[in-house]
Amino acid sequence: MDIEDLLNDYAAGVRNFQESNFSGFALGGQTLRNVDLRRVDLSGADLVGADLSYANLREANLSGADLREANLTGTNLIGANLQEAVLGKAILVEAGLRGARLQSANLQQANLTEVNLAEALLNHADLTEATLVDANLSRTKIMGANLTRANLENANLVNAILTGAILEAANLTSANLMGATLEEADLREADLSRAKLVGAILTHANLSQVSGRGANLNWASLRSANLYKANLYRARLNWANLSEANLNETVLISARMEQVNLYKANLLGAMMPDGGQFEG
Repeated sequence: MDIEDLLNDYAAGVRNFQESNFSGFALGGQTLRNVDLRRVDLSGADLVGADLSYANLREANLSGADLREANLTGTNLIGANLQEAVLGKAILVEAGLRGARLQSANLQQANLTEVNLAEALLNHADLTEATLVDANLSRTKIMGANLTRANLENANLVNAILTGAILEAANLTSANLMGATLEEADLREADLSRAKLVGAILTHANLSQVSGRGANLNWASLRSANLYKANLYRARLNWANLSEANLNETVLISARMEQVNLYKANLLGAMMPDGGQFEG
């Protein structure tokens, strides 16, 4: 089947194209709403600006495909292969991507509001300035990914693995990061206000100048983390491990710090829970 056959069949009302080979097809700007493309090969295809909303692309091969500004609203991409695909400014609102492979994919400024990315692979993906509000990223692997200035407000990142991820200036307000691994992650100037980080691993993470007002860091591991000038006003740090952490000029006013481990931590200039300044 060639491109003309596909478009003619679709115009005639055909919607089932399961397991077809459309590799490398030029379908930019075309409308293929509600189409059944399960296990279809679209690797390397040109789908720039295409409308694939509510299409079924379960387990489809979209590796290396160009989906810039494509409309994938409500699309089923469960288990799909999107490795190295380009999805800049694509719309994936309420799309299903559970278990999808998105390693090294480009999702810059993509709209992933309320998307389901549970158990997906996003290692080394570029999510710069992407919108992930209310997204489900539980148990997702996001190692080494770039989430600079991404909006993850109220996102579910329970048990997600973000080792070495870049989250500089990201919005994680009210996000759920319970049990998440953020070892060596870069969270400089990120907003973690009211975020849940109970039991999270933040060993060697860079949290300088973060806003963590009201964040819950009970039982979190922050060993050797950099919290220079972080604002942890009214944060909860009970039983947290802050050994060898840099808390220089950190704001800890009204923070709860029962049984916290501060062995060899640098508290010079920190504003302590009682409002006083630590002077060593």
